[in-house]
Amino acid sequence: MSTAKKRSPLRQPTKKLKTDATAPSGRGRPQPDTGDRVAGASVQHHETPAVAGHAPPQRRGAHARGEAQVEPERLQKVLAQMGLGSRREIEEWVVAGRILVNDQPAELGQKIGPGDRVKCNGKLVPLRFDTRTPRLIMYHKPDGEIVSRDDPEGRPTVFDRLPMLRKGRWIAIGRLDFNTSGLLLFTNDGTLANRLMHPRYELEREYAVRLLGQLTDEQAESLRSGIQLEDGVARFNSLRDEGGEGINHWYRVTLSEGRNREVRRMFEAVGLTVSRLMRVRYGPVALPSKLKRGMWMDLPEAEVCEIAGLPKPRHEAGSADKNKRRDKLHRTTPHPRGG
Repeated sequence: MSTAKKRSPLRQPTKKLKTDATAPSGRGRPQPDTGDRVAGASVQHHETPAVAGHAPPQRRGAHARGEAQVEPERLQKVLAQMGLGSRREIEEWVVAGRILVNDQPAELGQKIGPGDRVKCNGKLVPLRFDTRTPRLIMYHKPDGEIVSRDDPEGRPTVFDRLPMLRKGRWIAIGRLDFNTSGLLLFTNDGTLANRLMHPRYELEREYAVRLLGQLTDEQAESLRSGIQLEDGVARFNSLRDEGGEGINHWYRVTLSEGRNREVRRMFEAVGLTVSRLMRVRYGPVALPSKLKRGMWMDLPEAEVCEIAGLPKPRHEAGSADKNKRRDKLHRTTPHPRGG
């Protein structure tokens, strides 16, 4: 039994994953991933009366501010950015005739602009052509919260702790179990959500794991090389001993997928029980030690652009002040359900 001193599970990782901004652009359907599915990616539909012979009024945006006009964009890209579905799913809906543009069946590759009317399953979709950088926030999830908007058992949900959005909805980047704590990312942009969850990018997840007992060399090697679970082979990219006291022993593990309860099931498969599990990193984003449980904070705009593969923000003047404001920590009082 090791007597090494227990280390803090929140110690910063020794290596930061570089964002894969050049990953292939294939649009295949994401593989089933019960651990990392989009939560809250739905659109509220509000039918707006149309005036005969006129396009619906455009919201005040780039035109009103004297900026460049919004260029038409591919239908599937616009709808995916709104969180309606993945681009692949939307293409399938187009083929199935479920999407209309100006009351005509949509076509694959069709481009739309602010003056177009798009319906999905007969309901008007409130289009958004927002040129602003999407928001990406970090939330330190405590034990005892679910990553779902509704729960039949009435348990607390992470969405009750997030800031309210004027438009759109927060989309969870993956999920954490009810009894798992740590880093959760949320965005208001469906394309960014898919980018961060799609298996082709193989973004690493890093966890601090406390076990009841200590791994043998043979057990550790089997977890690195691959172990058979009921839903396929699973393996850790890395497994590092972090020491411990008594029967509790800490480890750091990384893996590039997010199947349901995968980390817990892997240790159970070699006969050990996880007594505490905390996610400390998702891709290039590490959980800051200053972000305490139940608190959230925005990522700086420049960092969001880098992660999303977008050009750096054009506004240089005042950008430092803006990033300072976004670096603030927040603890939101749970707000009423249904937001």
